[in-house]
Amino acid sequence: MSSDFYNLFILPHAPIIIKICRAYTNSQEDFEDYYQEVCLQIWHSRERFKEHSEWSTWVYRLSLNVCLTLLKKQKNNPQHFASDSLPPEASEDSKAFSDEDLNQLYIAIRQLKEIDRAVILLYLEERSYQEIAEVIGTNPNNIGVRIQRIKQRLKKLLHEKVY
Repeated sequence: MSSDFYNLFILPHAPIIIKICRAYTNSQEDFEDYYQEVCLQIWHSRERFKEHSEWSTWVYRLSLNVCLTLLKKQKNNPQHFASDSLPPEASEDSKAFSDEDLNQLYIAIRQLKEIDRAVILLYLEERSYQEIAEVIGTNPNNIGVRIQRIKQRLKKLLHEKVY
């Protein structure tokens, strides 16, 4: 992968890729492996982008699919794959693993159903209900209802953790 491709097509979307990877991993090591695999798959799949959606939507969908695939592989065959070092910007952004409040939020998010995790991550990225619906494959009304339920579930999970 060229550094130009990374800087132009991946780096602007690194924050959402990082959030997705964090939501589906439990350790810094797994996070780094997932992040690298997502970047690699974006590189390998770039010619399949047909411009039916925004590049950012396509990157989100691909990132989500890669993370879900890796999660299933880990469940079926627990093993670790070696990782090279992450680019500094990804490493800096992932240091939130040391932020306790943020970690509690991600722990709660990880307890949600896989599709609910995707919805709340997009919501936290301030995506519109329409954009979220396009990524998830449903309608905006369904997203609105789902987000309210997810917020209630997260509030309950975080409240249980505090008390």
